[in-house]
Amino acid sequence: MSIKYWEFEDAPFKEKIKSPHIGDISRLFFDNETEAYRFSLLLLAIKKGGKVRLKDMPKEVPIATAKRYLEYAVRLGLVKHESSYYELTDRYTQPFRNIALYIKAWMSDNSEEDLLQQFATAKMEKQDKRGGRTGQNEKDIGDNKEEE
Repeated sequence: MSIKYWEFEDAPFKEKIKSPHIGDISRLFFDNETEAYRFSLLLLAIKKGGKVRLKDMPKEVPIATAKRYLEYAVRLGLVKHESSYYELTDRYTQPFRNIALYIKAWMSDNSEEDLLQQFATAKMEKQDKRGGRTGQNEKDIGDNKEEE
């Protein structure tokens, strides 16, 4: 998600809400223009068609890609999927408000937190280097140059 908070503060938001565009919504969820375009295209198709099946989606987007994007929209709460039909829903509104309230509550809370307990299965140590030269190989190469 790439929420530019300043675009949603009171004054800019009042101007934005006068003429909402699907592009603004898609850019919240995708940084990549192509992904945002495809997501917009699919949501617009659902908006125009009401209940839409996967096979009725625009031909510009492959079916497998459309399914992946639509399932993402379902997880977000923008779309619901029932009986092989996709349709718009508004399940995201209250959860988004609640998330904002939860974050605000966390910011004002002063209690100590134990991250080791909260993320018990997370890998804590620094990840080893994958591929490339290791420190030992670089040292060996440096030694060989000095000998020449």
